[in-house]
Amino acid sequence: MIVTTTNSVEGRRIDAYLGIVSGDAVMGSNLFRDMFASIRDIVGGRAGSYESLLQEAKDTALAEMVERARALGADAVVGVDLDYQVIGGDSKTMLMVGANGTAVRLAH
Repeated sequence: MIVTTTNSVEGRRIDAYLGIVSGDAVMGSNLFRDMFASIRDIVGGRAGSYESLLQEAKDTALAEMVERARALGADAVVGVDLDYQVIGGDSKTMLMVGANGTAVRLAH
């Protein structure tokens, strides 16, 4: 499955637009992750635990979107956009990642 942020696939013609597909992932953080991120905020540096959580959320959202495109018989998803939200606050922080695109069938 080809997944691209562009509106076309270079060298391929889009034969049919099958509809908008999306995938979402809501990932909870935890007290220890938040505590270490707060320390990083003070002393500087990268928050590796949050980076890995963000990567996992992106991978999950994209995989869900691709699965929905496959169910429609798509060869590709074009115009992919990733959206990020932080939900909650204090000790109940959650990260939401949404992946949206257009499922298409490519000419062979």
